[in-house]
Amino acid sequence: MNRGLLLIIIATCTLIFASCRKDEEKIVLHADRISIEPYKGIKFDMVFVEGGTFYMGSQTENEKGKNYDAEALPDEAPVHKVTLNGYYIATTEVTQNLWWRVTGREEFYSEWGKDLPAYNISFSDAQTFIKHLNNVTGLRFRLPTEAEWEYAARGGKNSRGFKYSGSNNIDEVAWYYYNCDGYLHPVAQKKPNELGIYDMSGNVREWCSDWAEFYSSEEQENPKGPESGMFRVFRGGSRFNSTRLCRVSYRLCRPSDNDDNLSGFRLVLDTSEVNQKILGR
Repeated sequence: MNRGLLLIIIATCTLIFASCRKDEEKIVLHADRISIEPYKGIKFDMVFVEGGTFYMGSQTENEKGKNYDAEALPDEAPVHKVTLNGYYIATTEVTQNLWWRVTGREEFYSEWGKDLPAYNISFSDAQTFIKHLNNVTGLRFRLPTEAEWEYAARGGKNSRGFKYSGSNNIDEVAWYYYNCDGYLHPVAQKKPNELGIYDMSGNVREWCSDWAEFYSSEEQENPKGPESGMFRVFRGGSRFNSTRLCRVSYRLCRPSDNDDNLSGFRLVLDTSEVNQKILGR
């Protein structure tokens, strides 16, 4: 069956699966996204990112070259070609409501609200959350790789080459230093990017699965970063960052135990997970 026909079929069907542990859990599959409700009244959407090839990073050396950006930092170069398989990525960061329901823990010392992004989250905390959520749903969620994060932030195959995720006007798409009044804001209040993903610039920065390393100029396929290292990668900037640090190519690395009030994350599902455990193929 070709993909177009399959999408037409699944767009008209609702697939509901009862979890062996949580009978209120359900998964609704639409043409280009999945709505997942691991607990009654608490749900999140994941959008399909069609696989493809893109140029990752930014550079200041050649105004006529790929991904020129006068604000690019040295570790964003060299620009290099990356090819990725398709995957699903959450349209929002993990919210405080979902975090609390999955873990039973409240990490939020000063700003609490069910639709605010979870923060004060270390890399290890994020992995513990994912383990619990996987046990509840029977799926295998994970953090995005750095390449997957940037490809999605750029809009995938729908990319229009914006500097921030979804616009060249940062105020349209991000909560950052000059418009947030010093506070977190609920997810999905700003304009989404070309794929319908929110807040990939600003609000809280997001953990990726990669150990940090400098880029290579070599073409890569589904890169996952080095097998070990000292620091993990953050992407996306935060509410306390300037415009320069909210660009789609900006990179930051921190120790895995970093859990400051700027640190959050979003989820990814492999297409194989959707095919095998939701479509039953």
